[in-house]
Amino acid sequence: MANLVDFVNNELSTKKDFPTFGAGDTITVYYEIKEGEKTRTQFFKGVVIQRKGAGITETFTIRKMSGAVGVERIFPVNMPALQKVEVNQRGKVRRARIYYFRELTGKKAKIKERRR
Repeated sequence: MANLVDFVNNELSTKKDFPTFGAGDTITVYYEIKEGEKTRTQFFKGVVIQRKGAGITETFTIRKMSGAVGVERIFPVNMPALQKVEVNQRGKVRRARIYYFRELTGKKAKIKERRR
């Protein structure tokens, strides 16, 4: 049964070539929105809080500040509406899931840039 599930996941899922990114990275996600008959591209720029799952069920969570309110959005990696992902800045963090980032404000909410 597990082989059948793996076969369906590998054959039916479309792989998109996104750059590698992880928690702490600042990325911009471009996705398509349908409003009636029209479609338009919208972007969401923020810090990656986590990557979760594997294969066809993989998701990532992005957090941004809109005024004084924090906004989080969860994107499935295999969502058909995703057009492209740009990595703006690589962040230096020590954890894979940075939930503590939600409570930080001001200068404490800055993530150091990882040098290559």
